[in-house]
Amino acid sequence: MKKTVRDIDVSGKKVLVRCDFNVPMQDGKITDDRRITAALPTIEYLIEQNAKVILMSHMGRPKGEPKPEFSLQPVADRLSELLKQDVVFAKSPVVVDDSVKAAAEALAPGQVMLLENVRYRAEETKNQEPFTGQLASLGDVFVNDAFGTAHRAHCSTAGIASYLPSVSGFLIEKEVKFLGDALEDPARPFIAIMGGAKVGDKIPVMENLIGKVDALMIGGGMSYTFFKAMGFEIGTSILDEESLDLARDIMKKAEDAGVEFLLPVDTVCAKEFNNDSPQIVCDRDKIPADMMGMDIGPKTVELYTKKLAEAKTIVWNGPAGVFEMPNFAAGTKAIAQALADGDAVTVIGGGDSAAAVEQFGLADKMTHISTGGGASLEFLEGKELPGIACLEDK
Repeated sequence: MKKTVRDIDVSGKKVLVRCDFNVPMQDGKITDDRRITAALPTIEYLIEQNAKVILMSHMGRPKGEPKPEFSLQPVADRLSELLKQDVVFAKSPVVVDDSVKAAAEALAPGQVMLLENVRYRAEETKNQEPFTGQLASLGDVFVNDAFGTAHRAHCSTAGIASYLPSVSGFLIEKEVKFLGDALEDPARPFIAIMGGAKVGDKIPVMENLIGKVDALMIGGGMSYTFFKAMGFEIGTSILDEESLDLARDIMKKAEDAGVEFLLPVDTVCAKEFNNDSPQIVCDRDKIPADMMGMDIGPKTVELYTKKLAEAKTIVWNGPAGVFEMPNFAAGTKAIAQALADGDAVTVIGGGDSAAAVEQFGLADKMTHISTGGGASLEFLEGKELPGIACLEDK
């Protein structure tokens, strides 16, 4: 267990908080502020405890130089509205300079300041000096609350912990609790749903889960690589050709471990990767040579939803089909609805699965939606995340 902000005295101290404010933007406006609102419990707690709060985050990929379109100014403005108090924006192209240091020193207890995009500095993603030391010089304590970047060893996520007492915020605490409990002490039956396009990306996760789950359910583009590995015609469906042997291996490992390995039994096919392309439903071994699989079919939906109704813990990572296209969203929607209707602990592993449950208006029916796609994947693989490993143990 890692220490959290509750475990240390922050009153009157300058507390550096790494958040994940990498929010989507359009024409200089924030289009989705969920990552900002997810950080509020930690920020509000620090304000109540009379800390001097210094927030930092990256946005986009400015590649180590200041680019106005990646400025965190809109985030400072939105934070001011949400916190109902002015957030000081330390607008410096080098992130930390004498004026920023002076602003940090001038903070009163309960005040909040936001630094400019940490990726304006080339050292950030390489975890190099002098940037790490410059960031650390601003604070007395470091709080990491950016789960979405916890799998990266950067100056602002891991490097800074070698300078300052370091603990987690409430968001990282929550992520570790839900993902950790699902892996280490799940209520059973425990089912993992794996979707998405590339088998290779998910193999380490599946290998780690085989020793823990009762059933592994496959959907999405990766299904067709498994079908090909089984000797079926997959037409023009997406294929992760390099992973055919890995697909065979994972099926064998599941069988040897006594884990039920569920693959779609039918699929919705279309001629073109286009929402308006005419569709047909075929059994998985009858995909026409000139068509591509776009979604799981109705027989699979029935099989999967029935199975999910029995589960007590479900981890879902990756959609069942091309849910961004309304005509091929039925399978992913049915799975989301099955999770919403059941009484299992449901953990959504960020990324496209999180986007899907949001799109279908079912997000508030899930037990936990991870804020970090890549980080949650690596956590589910059983990897140590550098941004969490560096924090102090209880």
